[in-house]
Amino acid sequence: MPADPAYPGRVAAVLSGERLRRYGRIGATLAGIGVVGLTLARAAGWGGQLSPLYYAMIVGGVLSMLYAPWVRFNARRRSGRYAVEGDYDIDDDNIMMRSGSESGGIAWDGVTRVADAEGFWIVYVGRMPATVIPREYMTAEDTEALRAFMAGRDLLGT
Repeated sequence: MPADPAYPGRVAAVLSGERLRRYGRIGATLAGIGVVGLTLARAAGWGGQLSPLYYAMIVGGVLSMLYAPWVRFNARRRSGRYAVEGDYDIDDDNIMMRSGSESGGIAWDGVTRVADAEGFWIVYVGRMPATVIPREYMTAEDTEALRAFMAGRDLLGT
């Protein structure tokens, strides 16, 4: 893989995206309840008593929905300095990753699932994402061979 300044930011966005989606859902729910509550409180004549609560719910919901894009923006902005050349060596036993002067590996026996996300496979060990495998640098044949290997081990899932 070439040293692409945008690559670490894309990886950070993919890895954080799954966890951050819940903030958007919670925020939308909170803001929706706040809007409905504010409307009902005003219609019932309780606007003066309950309005601050519903306004706080709406503001909190909107801020929660904006949290994920803010985190992704900061991750991409800061990660450009981490761009180094690297490669993956994937075989039947391990996923070996090398980046600059560092290397590490994950045994397939420890992988619990692999999720498909935005041009990457996210590899999980337990409940935690351990690494990503970028498909953009793989040939179509290698991509299909790896997909078949992971499907054969029943690792592919959402």
